[in-house]
Amino acid sequence: MNRFFIKKDYINNKSIVIMGEDVNHITNVLRKKENDRIILCDGEGKDYIVAIESIDRKVIKTKILYEEKSIGEADIDITIYQGIPKSAKMDLIIQKCTELGAARIVPMFSDRTIVRFSSAGDEERKIDRWQKIALEAAKQSGRGRVPMINKPMTFIEAMDDAMSNDLVLIPYELEKSLNLKQVLKKEKPNSVGIFVGPEGGFDISEISLATDSKACIITLGNRILRTETAALVVMGIILYEFNQM
Repeated sequence: MNRFFIKKDYINNKSIVIMGEDVNHITNVLRKKENDRIILCDGEGKDYIVAIESIDRKVIKTKILYEEKSIGEADIDITIYQGIPKSAKMDLIIQKCTELGAARIVPMFSDRTIVRFSSAGDEERKIDRWQKIALEAAKQSGRGRVPMINKPMTFIEAMDDAMSNDLVLIPYELEKSLNLKQVLKKEKPNSVGIFVGPEGGFDISEISLATDSKACIITLGNRILRTETAALVVMGIILYEFNQM
């Protein structure tokens, strides 16, 4: 069944209304009709299986048939702190990290970040775009929540923010000994922060700061991964190790 996210305010006892852009998609793209079933998710991990009762130009009214817990959420809370890359790479990173189950994605300015926003308005437009990408990816992948796309942080701000996690990981190409498997043998975290640098990686001063902050600097092997690949690899390994895939 097709999945859509709705505001909790739209849920009323045994019925839910759908408004906004989803109305056009449901009626004109999917060609749904009265009595057809769809899944509506409240964005907090609960799914409502509903039947369409009526379709108007701006509003669709549905009847709740039953509700259940969303099954698309991992038990581990993962935040991605991503050095903002050039071109459309951030779009891909957000899409794929959402599919894998990231709870939050923080765009990050580090020493080697080339991208800069021209104005506050430009930044807001980027965040809105990224949030929409996360929403669509969450629908497609059966998520029960849409990851939040944070306002961009500096590396120092991000490191401070990450300290609330049980485990903080930084893949670094010059680290040669400590790998992710070794770390996960010792740690059973409920929350993980993953730092990924932009093109060019992290500066040594940032790695020193991270080490002082008790972050784990790890190697991902002998091959240097692209910035748009690293977070996906680390997330995949973590989820596999803890039977979340």
